[in-house]
Amino acid sequence: MIPADARRPAEGNRPLRLALAYSLAMLAGWISARLHLPLPWMIGPLLTTAALSLSGLVDRPLPVRSRPFGQAVVATTVGLAFTDEALAVVLKMLPLLAGMAAMTTVLALAVSVVQARLAGVRLSRMVLATFPLAPVEAAVIAESCGLPPAPVVVAQSLRIAAIVVLVPALLYAFDGFVRPDTATVAGAEAFDDPRLLVLPLIGLAGGALFRRLGWANPYFLGPLGLAAALTAAGVTLPQYPHVVLAAAQLVLGAWLGSTFQAQMLRAARRELAISMLGTLGLLALTCGSAAALARFTPLDWRSVVLGIAPGGVTEMALTAQFLNQDVSLVTAAHLVRIFLLMPLARPLIRLTERLG
Repeated sequence: MIPADARRPAEGNRPLRLALAYSLAMLAGWISARLHLPLPWMIGPLLTTAALSLSGLVDRPLPVRSRPFGQAVVATTVGLAFTDEALAVVLKMLPLLAGMAAMTTVLALAVSVVQARLAGVRLSRMVLATFPLAPVEAAVIAESCGLPPAPVVVAQSLRIAAIVVLVPALLYAFDGFVRPDTATVAGAEAFDDPRLLVLPLIGLAGGALFRRLGWANPYFLGPLGLAAALTAAGVTLPQYPHVVLAAAQLVLGAWLGSTFQAQMLRAARRELAISMLGTLGLLALTCGSAAALARFTPLDWRSVVLGIAPGGVTEMALTAQFLNQDVSLVTAAHLVRIFLLMPLARPLIRLTERLG
């Protein structure tokens, strides 16, 4: 047991370490933006804080309380894409979106079976680590089913981080590294537009309402739903200025990278290595399936890839926006999958527990 006196210096250095971590993350985002890399303000900080965490310079994840800010800003921005025309297209494509969600789910289940056999762990645990759920939601389900949550959280974070890095890079490479339009990516409106004051109110009200209702991921789904409802009703609102959306991406990327703590990775090294290989396999299967599916639909194959990719809705919506794809369609595809998977997750885990 570590004496209290020995712990005080580390606790006293906590603000300095946080300041250093965020400063280096900001520098990494700036460098990535200057190099015209995809999603620079998310991927740069993500890789930087992951390196700091694995080296021991960041000895615990960055404060999770910063994540709702990033989610609310991104969700509100994404919600502004849901015009009445976009909403009509999404509703028309709903059967296709449900089919895409089912395809991702079936492929994830197949990959989970192979991973469980290779890692020598229970099938239920590997299904929960592989299925496209948010890490926090997966941890809650793991605890309710009597499974250790820590490996599940790390595996889920590893999956999201890998897809956040790989998918934009692959799609960006296919586009020939063309620099996207800054106004489309992040909003070029000035701060002197008084309507900007409505955007944080949407984030606060939507997040508080959905949290009160007990919904999963309230700080994304709440602002998204409220902003989309206002936009579809004909209310015209500006986008956040570039610096605000960049700060939101920085917060999200830095937090995600800081979850890769060295001690957790060492504790389940073999299992996480197999999870990483499984993520690459699942990504290849979903991308191949999306490319084949796009040939039979009027959709851009990039939008189908982003909609079917086993990543988080926040990250894939940002990627769609960065690459000038159909943000509303990609977001809707992930929301359909969330609403299909969340009620089925616990029964499915219990079923695989009996089978495995």
